[in-house]
Amino acid sequence: MSNKNLMITGNGNTQTLKQIDLDQIWGDLLKGIEHVYKRHAMPKARYMQLYTHVYNYCTSVHQLTNCRSSSSSSSKIKRSQVGGGAQLVGLELYKRLREFLRGYLVTLCSDGINRMDEDVLKFYTNQWEEYQFSSKVLNGVCAYLNRHWVKRECEEGRKGIYEIYQLALVTWRDHLFKQLNKQVTNAVLKLIERERNGETINTRLVSGVINCYVELGLNEEEPSARGPNLSVYKDSFENMFLEDTERFYTRESTNFLAQNPVTEYMKKAGERLLEEKKRVQVYLHETTSERLAKTCERVLIQKHLELFHQEFQQLLNADKNDDLGRMYNLVARIPDGLGELKTLLEAHIANQGLEAIERCGEAANNDPKIYVNTILAVHKKYNALVLIAFNNDSGFVAALDKACGRFINGNSVTKNANSSSKSPELLAKYCDLLLKKSSKNPEEAELEDTLNQVMVVFKYIEDKDVFQKFYSKMLAKRLVQHMSASDDAEASMISKLKQACGFEYTSKLQRMFQDIGVSKDLNEQFRNHLFDVSESLDIDFSIQVLSSGSWPFQQSFTFGLPTELERSVHRFTNFYSGRHSGRKLNWLYNMSKGELHTNCFKNRYTLQASTFQMAVLLQFNVADSWSISQLEENTQIKSDFLIQVIQILLKAKLITCDDDENDLSPSSIVNLFLGYKNKKLRVNINIPMKTELKMEQETTHKHIEEDRKLLIQAAIVRIMKMRKVLKHQQLVAEVLNQLSSRFKPRVHIIKKCIDILIEKEYLERTDGQKDTYSYLA
Repeated sequence: MSNKNLMITGNGNTQTLKQIDLDQIWGDLLKGIEHVYKRHAMPKARYMQLYTHVYNYCTSVHQLTNCRSSSSSSSKIKRSQVGGGAQLVGLELYKRLREFLRGYLVTLCSDGINRMDEDVLKFYTNQWEEYQFSSKVLNGVCAYLNRHWVKRECEEGRKGIYEIYQLALVTWRDHLFKQLNKQVTNAVLKLIERERNGETINTRLVSGVINCYVELGLNEEEPSARGPNLSVYKDSFENMFLEDTERFYTRESTNFLAQNPVTEYMKKAGERLLEEKKRVQVYLHETTSERLAKTCERVLIQKHLELFHQEFQQLLNADKNDDLGRMYNLVARIPDGLGELKTLLEAHIANQGLEAIERCGEAANNDPKIYVNTILAVHKKYNALVLIAFNNDSGFVAALDKACGRFINGNSVTKNANSSSKSPELLAKYCDLLLKKSSKNPEEAELEDTLNQVMVVFKYIEDKDVFQKFYSKMLAKRLVQHMSASDDAEASMISKLKQACGFEYTSKLQRMFQDIGVSKDLNEQFRNHLFDVSESLDIDFSIQVLSSGSWPFQQSFTFGLPTELERSVHRFTNFYSGRHSGRKLNWLYNMSKGELHTNCFKNRYTLQASTFQMAVLLQFNVADSWSISQLEENTQIKSDFLIQVIQILLKAKLITCDDDENDLSPSSIVNLFLGYKNKKLRVNINIPMKTELKMEQETTHKHIEEDRKLLIQAAIVRIMKMRKVLKHQQLVAEVLNQLSSRFKPRVHIIKKCIDILIEKEYLERTDGQKDTYSYLA
């Protein structure tokens, strides 16, 4: 067909369109395309020449027939050109390009069909790289065809039409990939297995194949969709690769475990998991990572969990912390895999704690320091294990906490005492040792650190109310006797308890400190008062006024106050009454103490004594010998208390007696020992009496039980006030829940408290409903 020019006029524009037959350009275009696929260098001018061939053909109008010069025809032609005349031309060119690619690949396939192993990989990857590059060049040459004719065909819903690069991929897939993919994939899998067996391989061969498989996964439903469709990669490689992986590691793990210990196997498994992670990074598609990891974890870890559980206990027994950490890191990869390890750890720590306390024997029963330090040693050891080996995993932290709670609240010491409250009692006594003045008191920083350790144990104590009672009593004695090693340390400990249990828990402890401060001011005022009235006392006298509701002291029994003290007590009572009407002073003689200066011995000593000891010793100002009955009459001290006071004075060798000190009677005669000697000139004889200590302990436990009943009743009333009606089991459960932070109430005590509240008409049993209570407003 000869070239003709067609003039189109409209809206003042004039365009000249050429009428071009495909045969006119195809010969030169084909030469250029063959040149591209032979990977020969192409000058830019030649590239533009080929591009122009495609452009000219696509904008050709030779397919328009019955061209007339009428306005309607001109209008139609113009719309075709301005609106995208290339949509009218392109199918024949597209077909010839497709046929060229098919022929090129069929020839190429015949060269590769009989190749195997590494040879087929080299062939496949080299040809793919060249083909992919050439197809991108061809795609550029055909850019106008892509933008207009291909785009229009796709928009109109025609199937099997692609942009030229995608056409090249589809043609490769249909005429080369489908023929060679099995032998290529098998060669890749063999290469990967060789690498797993320690050989060095050419990873570029693998990554080349993988890149090809990923690239071939175009979305045929939406050819222009972004991102690859990985179906080819997954179906032709990934699924087989994962099956191969499972077979390889099943065989390897079974054989390795048959010849090596579990600890070595864990190292091997960890190395293999890292290798597979790196394998994805080096030459596999990133989406394989998760499936590959799960496959390896299932084969290398999950199938051997039972073996791991058995080994875990052995590792705990042998303190193999590194191996325990390695096991944790492996088993943590398995969903819910750590459950059994947590259970085993909890049981192990609990047993270790029980055994450690039992090994201390009687020492743990009697020495709070040994008891608490034994607990702390166990906690410190396993806290470090949880922190480092188990990455402070919350589940393992909970196992540690449960185990410590178990062995601290129930062990050989609590069994011997037949009471779970023994632990909080010993912990309170340990605090007393730390905070009381002593030659062994640690430095401030060290003391603070030790108090933090005490709070670790305190956290696990169930009966926190028992600790509070004993701590309160001991703090009171330290404050009254001026025996606190450090006010800052005392305040710090109270602050820690407040943080752990709230304001109410420490409110009385804080009021004690306030009373001590008020008492200092009061002493100063009393001295000023005496000075103002021009009076003086014969002795150095100071008092502490304590508010009765805050201090855990029992009222002292009355006794015959020595005349030397009467005047001071009388004066202060008058002074205080004058300042505070309506207040009554109850003197706690059992808590009082003083100093006596001796003039009867070779040396002059200062004796630090209790008020009761002072009362007895001052009798020897009158006579050197007394019967016990006479001393009882003169001092008005109860007989059992008096005998204990005399026994302490006998042990101190200030007095003597012909009778055995353990077999004293009212008729026993005691004498002042004028030959008394002591290396120290200040001698403390103020030792607590056994009866006093025993009574104090019994009273403390009695108060604890009474307080608990009141707390339980208060909790029941709070719950019922809010719920109005509640079943017995629900009420008991809520009471246990509310009070668990202070102590663990016994169910039978809760029942008793419910009955008491029914009697007091706070609650009533609901008619017709079994085990149901109603609140009475």
